[in-house]
Amino acid sequence: METGNIPRVGTPADEMLMALSKEREDDLDWRGGKAFSLVYNTDDPELEALQHEIAAMFLHENALNPFRYRTLLRMEAETLDMARGLFGAGAAALSSGGSESIFLAVQTARDSARARGVLAPELLCATTAHPAFAKACKYLDVKQILLPVRGDGRADPAAIANSMGPSTALLVASAPCYPFGVIDPVEEIAALAADNDVLCHVDACLGGYLLPFWEKLGEPVPPWDFRVEGVTSLSADIHKYGYCFKGVSTILYRDRDLYKRQIFMYDSWPGGLYASASAAGTRPGSPIAAAWATLTHLGEAGYMRLARRVLEATRGFRVGIESIDGLRVSYPPDMSVFEFSADPDSPRVVDIDAVGDRMDERGWNLDRQQGGLHVMVSPGHDKVIDLFVEDLSSAVADQGTAGGKAHTYGDVVQD
Repeated sequence: METGNIPRVGTPADEMLMALSKEREDDLDWRGGKAFSLVYNTDDPELEALQHEIAAMFLHENALNPFRYRTLLRMEAETLDMARGLFGAGAAALSSGGSESIFLAVQTARDSARARGVLAPELLCATTAHPAFAKACKYLDVKQILLPVRGDGRADPAAIANSMGPSTALLVASAPCYPFGVIDPVEEIAALAADNDVLCHVDACLGGYLLPFWEKLGEPVPPWDFRVEGVTSLSADIHKYGYCFKGVSTILYRDRDLYKRQIFMYDSWPGGLYASASAAGTRPGSPIAAAWATLTHLGEAGYMRLARRVLEATRGFRVGIESIDGLRVSYPPDMSVFEFSADPDSPRVVDIDAVGDRMDERGWNLDRQQGGLHVMVSPGHDKVIDLFVEDLSSAVADQGTAGGKAHTYGDVVQD
């Protein structure tokens, strides 16, 4: 029997670890403060050490049958209770990440629409909505209708209203959208949904575990969660500004009846009843345990402390960027994520892609977008503000020409 490319003889553990340690020297150094997105650096060695211990403790547990792992069952229940309380939800479940949470919200909306006789459900969202909605629509046979944003980068309720019809199943609002960090007008979009008896999902995968504390710090946060009538579901990632490691997210619903549409149960199998509350069957124990440990360890005081650091760092980055002639923040953001680009009103000509190349050469890892460079601030970035502004100023002065690096968010590994 052929075994393909599996090695005929295994590699010793110490040899593998040594080789991987060497290989990782060229990987993204997220602890150094020069990386944005992907990892949310708390600059908290105690939390990181706790997460490593928790991950190892629950590494082999399988939450497919949580009743076999009573500790995991308790941790998951308490995590969901904390999430429901934070957002004012009636029901909630854990998922592997924002994409799965969004997938489940779209599936629930599709099935709700079909239950009222809609054969070809439609989802309406702004062009700034996360691509996970497009992915969910592809997999679930839902038609996605993309709509333009307003001049402030936010979803346009008027465009949504004009596009609604008898097949509309779900309206989407972002809190905030990833590209620009602005919060869509959730109240207006949710009111449209309520008036037309359709569902409204708020994608707070990015902002969910920061905005409540941002608000407590006195920042102006427009209404966005279940306090808004008409919001029926919400996604929020604990592995983003909840500061857990990947991958754990929360999908929440206003009421349990809606949540029940997400649950899968199957008893036509000799193996017995198979049931799950999310898309996954087997679920690794480490992310569940770590989500509970992170929320419990930090508590409200810890999240407030980290939110304050993020706020101060965001202010520092924005002031520094806007002090450089030829640059501007594309849209005034509502949070700690934003795009900056060439200022069309400045006499100084800036090739923003070339600036990105020069920042790469200085060790910074700024994400490339269609119109500019993308910043997502973590607590640890408050230590590198001056260095970032100094290097960015030099990059603009010495921009040269761009090397043609692609504007990408994700990638596909191909043979």
